[in-house]
Amino acid sequence: MAVGAKGTLLAFCEGRKGSARDDGDIDLLLRRSEDGGRTWSEPTLIYEEGGDAPITIGNPCPVLDKQTGTLWLAFCRNNDRVFVTSTQDDGLTWSAPREITADVKAEDWDWYATGPGHGIQLRFGPHAGRLVFPCDHGVRGMEGGWQNRGRSHVIYSDDGGKTFHRGEPTAWGMNECQAAELRDGRLLLNMRTYHGKSCRAFAISEDGGRTWSEPVWNEAIYCPVCQAAMIAFSEQPQVLLHSGPGGPDRANMTLRVSYDQGKTWPSAREISRAPAAYSDLAVLEEGSICLIWETGDAGPYQRIDFLRLSLSDLEVAGE
Repeated sequence: MAVGAKGTLLAFCEGRKGSARDDGDIDLLLRRSEDGGRTWSEPTLIYEEGGDAPITIGNPCPVLDKQTGTLWLAFCRNNDRVFVTSTQDDGLTWSAPREITADVKAEDWDWYATGPGHGIQLRFGPHAGRLVFPCDHGVRGMEGGWQNRGRSHVIYSDDGGKTFHRGEPTAWGMNECQAAELRDGRLLLNMRTYHGKSCRAFAISEDGGRTWSEPVWNEAIYCPVCQAAMIAFSEQPQVLLHSGPGGPDRANMTLRVSYDQGKTWPSAREISRAPAAYSDLAVLEEGSICLIWETGDAGPYQRIDFLRLSLSDLEVAGE
């Protein structure tokens, strides 16, 4: 999800026409809400290729540039090539996609994914204004599974989307990630991992996402091998929100709150006991928290649900 310059809530997804597989005839879709998620437009097509051909267009990752009002959307073609498109009217119209693969993908990388989930614009410190898109990749020729060949990284732009650059990779065994800016300008990266620890891995960047610290496993946040979301709610004191399956496995969507920049997560609310998988978070200008997640009765991939709530809802649940 993302909130546009005019306050429109934008919800992106992959339209998987033939099956629930990660690859195939997949298109990039959008629904818009101009009333904070109470009602939604019909799905609209942002981009597709080849009609019914098995071309995968996916992994949407939106970032709003508050300085210009332009909302940028990074996405991938067949988890190999990287593109950006943009809108200046909160998703009503989009620019022609522009390929940036040569700028953001190393020669020895094969698999590549932007997002999925939102990126951020930095507000503090020497890199204020930078657009940051969380990504992950696999390295060609490495033996073994994702633990031995996968890493997280971010891509960024310092000139309002004119040019894009690639940050250095994190440690091995990392995958889908999301970033939040801490109040001192550092970045916190929240990563899916393949180390068998059933929790999230955190890394810190002191230079706006160019390099990352060694990961620390945060055992307070249970997570199966799955994507999860994180967003900064406020500045003083800064509150971080986290959404993801509460377990066991991909079930029990849970919202957690940290009041100390991600060190501890004392408040938690189980949103649903149903199957649950990927999710994302957004915060409206008036402070409402918006959650979107994959769920269903028989499995986590039957539908996408939306919930709007307040920080006080989470604080009461965590007491």
